[in-house]
Amino acid sequence: MPDSQPQPPANPGGDATPPAAVPGDGALVLGGARLADGRTVDVRLSGGRIEAVGTAGSLAHGPRVDLSGYLLLPAPAEPHAHGATALTAEADGPVSYAPEDVQRRATEAALLQLGHGATALRCHVRIGDVQGLRSLEAVLQARRALRGLTDLTAVAVPRLLTGAAGADGLALLRDAVKMGAAVGGCPDLDPDPTGFAEAALDLAAAYGCPVDLHTDGSDPARLARLAAMAGGLRPGVTLGPCGGLARLPRDLAVRAAEQLSAAGVTVVCLPQGDCGTLEQRGGRVSRCAPVRLLRAAGVRVAAGSGALRDAANPVGRGDPLEAAFLLASHGELRPEEAYQAVSGWARAAMGLPRVRVEAGFPAELLAVRGERVDGVLSMAYSRLVVHQGRVVARTSAVREYCDGSAAAALELPRQSSRGGSEPS
Repeated sequence: MPDSQPQPPANPGGDATPPAAVPGDGALVLGGARLADGRTVDVRLSGGRIEAVGTAGSLAHGPRVDLSGYLLLPAPAEPHAHGATALTAEADGPVSYAPEDVQRRATEAALLQLGHGATALRCHVRIGDVQGLRSLEAVLQARRALRGLTDLTAVAVPRLLTGAAGADGLALLRDAVKMGAAVGGCPDLDPDPTGFAEAALDLAAAYGCPVDLHTDGSDPARLARLAAMAGGLRPGVTLGPCGGLARLPRDLAVRAAEQLSAAGVTVVCLPQGDCGTLEQRGGRVSRCAPVRLLRAAGVRVAAGSGALRDAANPVGRGDPLEAAFLLASHGELRPEEAYQAVSGWARAAMGLPRVRVEAGFPAELLAVRGERVDGVLSMAYSRLVVHQGRVVARTSAVREYCDGSAAAALELPRQSSRGGSEPS
């Protein structure tokens, strides 16, 4: 197809292969689950969607999973991952970018995050240099291998897009979009940040795909230009991690937030620490974007995990609930809003359908042992994950105390499969 006649990829933000048919062999009932509004209900899933929600014990048809003692929530989504570099912190010598190694890391990282509850994942992948498009191809192969377990999409991240050195990057980015990737990159690292952003936005507009750019956000004038260019672009523009906004004087930060809001730009913050893509120098301590300030200005904000045990964060967990915990514990959002930042707001940033625990909505769910959102953010150990209407991951924590009589006297909660408290 000539470059002068661009067409949107078959599955923007993913690869060119449409999703497989929804797996599953019929209805599944999640029994006795507690909802965020305090009700205890049965939830019947069928065909990848929520078919019915009724009072506890009222939906007996089909196989049943007992979720007594669990809070049932819309599943998180991960809007900012780096699967190609994940799990490399302890590598002996240089990190291998052989396609088979990248695919293995991306697959393992996605499964780790699925175990935490994220049933959709947006993975930023470097293109160019000696690797060309091989890392992207490996991540897209991981996406195909994971189909039915989790939804993985890719964002292509070129180093340069302007000048003679950027011509190759622009050509590679165009090829990456044809493969189904979204448009990414780091304008801050290009000698002409405005030219980089303009080239990325023009390409995305031509192919009708999302844009997700890395920026520190510490230059108000640069942010203003980017917001002006991004206004009205569909399917939308996402920026992250924007930690530099937190270091600006408040009046400048508020003005920048208002400009981002007016342009309809979404900000993905990384409460667990920045990723390595911005190549920060000088030992500067990273900070999370000022979420409360952004929200007050009307900016759409989501939260991601960023680095997962790589050079940027050797102890990264890739856990959406930890990101929500940090937002709540630092006072940026109330616990319910913090969970929204890693679930509903994250899904919106990724262009995914909305999820509610109501009939007709997609069956993308997370059950966590506990009664309230603030409690599960604090003690989110045992989890059960539902993707496309079927259970795809379980984590069971066992808590026992040596002095059984003292624990029994205090009626402390016990999590043990021997006690029958885990979902069957």
